[in-house]
Amino acid sequence: MESRTDAGTALQLADWRRTVAELYAQVRAAAEPAAGHARWRVGRDALFTRHPQSPLAATDPLRDTGLPYWPYDPALRFEVPVTPPDAPQRRDVDTGADGVTSYELLGSVRLPAPVSGTLAVWWTRQYGGGLFLPVRDGTAGRTSYGAGRYLLDTAKGADLGGAGDRLVLDLNFLYHPSCRYDDSWVCPLAPAENTVTAEIRAGERL
Repeated sequence: MESRTDAGTALQLADWRRTVAELYAQVRAAAEPAAGHARWRVGRDALFTRHPQSPLAATDPLRDTGLPYWPYDPALRFEVPVTPPDAPQRRDVDTGADGVTSYELLGSVRLPAPVSGTLAVWWTRQYGGGLFLPVRDGTAGRTSYGAGRYLLDTAKGADLGGAGDRLVLDLNFLYHPSCRYDDSWVCPLAPAENTVTAEIRAGERL
């Protein structure tokens, strides 16, 4: 996150987060997941190419081409239960000018084939709380950002929905954190508990 805290920047960031939340609401309301994904891509490209808080440099060619993604794969959309942890776990992450961001382990989700892996689901203690689910998979460092991607960050509006103890986890919505584009942003990265060996060729790519 950026260290600037002037009123203009704060209002721009608020607008960014508002736009992200509205975009994910449209995704959840879409009649078909693939249609929601297409709308998400259009919305993210609009943010990254035109919004004043875009992490892209003014000369970045992605402002002209849009962000790259793998094609939508319906086999990578799951609705899975969250299993409570065996013991409490807390993780504190230095986020630069924002201080320390703390996460509590909420539980874990088991993704079936073709992923066949387990991911931790974290609860963000800041921002009034929220689900946080980063992922580092077998594409990291080659065709996706080496430190991993994000799937859910509900405190920032990235929320695919769910019901009861189950979450919608559509890996086609994996996206790169802002620090992938601009090192003035400090992003919590995927820990060991959120690493899988499978190559998830879905979502945003390099």
